[in-house]
Amino acid sequence: MHKTGGLAPYASNPAQSRGRCYATVPAPTRNEFQRDRDRIVHSTAFRRLVYKTQVFLNHEGDLFRTRLTHSLEVAQLARSMARSLGLHEDLTEAIALAHDLGHTPFGHAGQDALGECMAGHGGFEHNLQSLRVVDALEHRYPDHDGLNLTFETREGILKHCAPVNARLLEAAEPGGVACRFIDGTQPSLEAQLANLADEIAYNAHDIDDGVRSGLLTLEQVAQVPLFARFQAEALAGHPSLAGRRLLYETIRRMLSAQVYDVIAATQQALDAATPVSADAARRAAPLVRFGAEMRAQLVQLKRFLLANLYRHPQVLHNTRQGQQAVRELFAAYLARPSELRPSFVRRPDRERAVADYIAGMTDRFALREHERLTGQRLLA
Repeated sequence: MHKTGGLAPYASNPAQSRGRCYATVPAPTRNEFQRDRDRIVHSTAFRRLVYKTQVFLNHEGDLFRTRLTHSLEVAQLARSMARSLGLHEDLTEAIALAHDLGHTPFGHAGQDALGECMAGHGGFEHNLQSLRVVDALEHRYPDHDGLNLTFETREGILKHCAPVNARLLEAAEPGGVACRFIDGTQPSLEAQLANLADEIAYNAHDIDDGVRSGLLTLEQVAQVPLFARFQAEALAGHPSLAGRRLLYETIRRMLSAQVYDVIAATQQALDAATPVSADAARRAAPLVRFGAEMRAQLVQLKRFLLANLYRHPQVLHNTRQGQQAVRELFAAYLARPSELRPSFVRRPDRERAVADYIAGMTDRFALREHERLTGQRLLA
């Protein structure tokens, strides 16, 4: 299938966007997806990501990834692949930059703890929370809440959604961003690509941060076939390479191989499916993918990271304290709602207001608030 002017016929086109909830005057110098990206970058929630945990809590070191640096790495990878595939780079970048806006402090541990707190009150999903952030919780415009992003960016932000929440969203917005979870269609190719870029980025930088922290060794990681393959390539080209330079060169080669694999496997799938438009691509099976061999090797890598990094005693000790902070903050705010900021105090949906408030916190603000309200100092 031939691309026209760099943009493939199955790419999302801002001129054919399904639009925004609130009508806006077109910008003279930017397309609609560029405007979305810029609104995200200037949002309060985006700035907070710099002090939100990826794997290592914010206080553990200045050089470990945070949600912000992770999001930037995802955006770089996603945009690079979008260009090669003829997809819309600005939309891909906007989705990548916004995909973690709803993440809690203390990473996945904080998310799990808040989910437990909200179990009887509608639950908590960080992808759905990211959508809530851009639809309602950002207050930057005079006549509406939220960032008023395009349908296509909002659709990409909502990566996962439980059936019960999908039905609620569909009732409020018929045929909207949750419809695909009900009718079994796919998000845009740009959204699919941002999802895989997320996976590529965290697999690579979690190895880097794990070795930097001392919780993993190069010898351990070399037991993983995918890493071992590119370490051997690096040493074949640079026999004296060792330490951090060897780690960087191995990860660089591994990243490149995953990117090229996604481009090749996705182009093959596109050529076979021949979607004639972005909507035709939505009606097809997922088309953005890894090749079978690369996918199998990534499964092995994920198992290694789960067993040796994410479940490392030091990581678990710190994340348990993060979970404790979230649970006790939730209880404290419910017992003393006047401790919330005024805009949250006024809301009638008390539990959801508390969840929104906690989810928006950075790690360090959550720890300060926890100490203020409970007298306990965690993660000191």
